[in-house]
Amino acid sequence: MKRFLLFALLLLLLSSGAHAEQNEVRIVMPFGLGYLPVYVAADRGFIQERAKAAGLGDVKVSVIHMASGPASSDLILAGDADLAMGGFGPAFVLWDKTKGKIRIMTPLSGGPILLLSNDPKIKTIKDIGPNDRIAISALKVTAQALAMQMAAAKEYGWDQRFRFDSNLVPMSNPDGMAIVLSGQGAVRSQLAITPFADEMMESGKVHLVMNSEDYIEAGSSISALYVAPRFHDANPKLYAATAAAMEDAFAFIKSNPHESAQIYVAREPQKRALAWIEAMIVNPAIMRYSSTPKGFKKGADFMFEAGTLKTKAESWKDLVWENMWGKDGS
Repeated sequence: MKRFLLFALLLLLLSSGAHAEQNEVRIVMPFGLGYLPVYVAADRGFIQERAKAAGLGDVKVSVIHMASGPASSDLILAGDADLAMGGFGPAFVLWDKTKGKIRIMTPLSGGPILLLSNDPKIKTIKDIGPNDRIAISALKVTAQALAMQMAAAKEYGWDQRFRFDSNLVPMSNPDGMAIVLSGQGAVRSQLAITPFADEMMESGKVHLVMNSEDYIEAGSSISALYVAPRFHDANPKLYAATAAAMEDAFAFIKSNPHESAQIYVAREPQKRALAWIEAMIVNPAIMRYSSTPKGFKKGADFMFEAGTLKTKAESWKDLVWENMWGKDGS
């Protein structure tokens, strides 16, 4: 009898160990106000609360910054991160590269990407010459790069969609802003996101050349949170808890913009007053926070037709995990 009980206990321990979920969520992300929902979910303890309610006990949440979405993608591919963030472009490239195994947990935000310049001769994209250099967070697949490709295709024809690729110089959003505002060096323009674009415009040192919303489908989701199957499949409860925590974060931002601004500034310190960030959070013309995927199919179609993706998405639902399928997406 004693031997039987010991054997049963051993089987129970082995069984529970086989199904144990990890006790940490490792998040990697670029800089920018568009990623605020993740800061809120982490700093308000929403992920931890949801995990505990799911019976997972104490869960650690860590956040690491990278220069761009593609840089974040490298970490998730290497298994050094569980959740990665970037524009929709890097997310779609990973979906394509892994044959649909890496998908989006949730979009994060939408809003304009602005091409800004301190060069008085560049008034529209048609004034950009072969030697003009433009700062961008990463080449080819970021939302900024895709906006330039879409603009080139519309203004010059489909065969010219990569017309401006040779003008682009990769650097982080903060570094790009600093060099363009300095007026020094060959890089005199930047494809900028909020809040960097807004600070640049208010400086009086740059002018608007292009707004991405003239070329990308209106209301599109620009940034996204994407997840590999090693996290999604091996940690079903923790995945569901994290996805639910993100929904908590969207609701919190809507109801508490002031506290949300405080969370952002604590993560990305600003020289401007807190009210400046808060005003952006509540202004849908600048920043739209939503967990409903918008414009994913059109963006993926463009990337497929341009040759950036090898696989054509039959539906926007192909690009996201199942927690998104009930949304009114596009």
